[in-house]
Amino acid sequence: MKILGRIAAIICAINTLVGKLVSWLSVGIVLVCFTVVVQRYLFAVSYVWMQDLYIWLNGAMFTAVAGFALLRDNHVRVDIFYRPASKQKKAVIDLVGVLIFLFPAMWVIWTYAWPFVLRSWKYAEGSANVGGMPGLFVLKTFILVFAALIALQGLAMILRSILVLAGREELVPESIRYTSGDNTSLPTEAV
Repeated sequence: MKILGRIAAIICAINTLVGKLVSWLSVGIVLVCFTVVVQRYLFAVSYVWMQDLYIWLNGAMFTAVAGFALLRDNHVRVDIFYRPASKQKKAVIDLVGVLIFLFPAMWVIWTYAWPFVLRSWKYAEGSANVGGMPGLFVLKTFILVFAALIALQGLAMILRSILVLAGREELVPESIRYTSGDNTSLPTEAV
């Protein structure tokens, strides 16, 4: 059982590292967008590649931090039943949800994105805009990154569920432990 906790901890560490690193792209997005606006409205100058850049950075950031958002429970959930549920009921809901919804959805995304991304790399695809950024194939690769990081975090959720249902909650990594049964307060990180 300890190995399950270690695997979950490693997955959480990967998503935390990726999430914290990639979230810094938001600073670049703001700076590039600000520069585009200033150039356009103060100097009547516009560069298509700069417009592509902040849109691409935005896409890369949001796809890469999705696993981190799932780790932190920052995704959208209709939690009429989940919030007041006991830890064991939450574990069952998460286990079923990951197996029936999350894993199949990530498999579909991966399956359909793989040939799309390979074709993009084969052609070294760039922006469709004249004067746009080269390297669109790199951005398209983030679709696969998204599916992989979400699926990994789903695996960590399954491991957490197994440990909780087996009565070994102490082996669950701190970052993904369930809060108290009523769960009426936000985690301190989210406040």
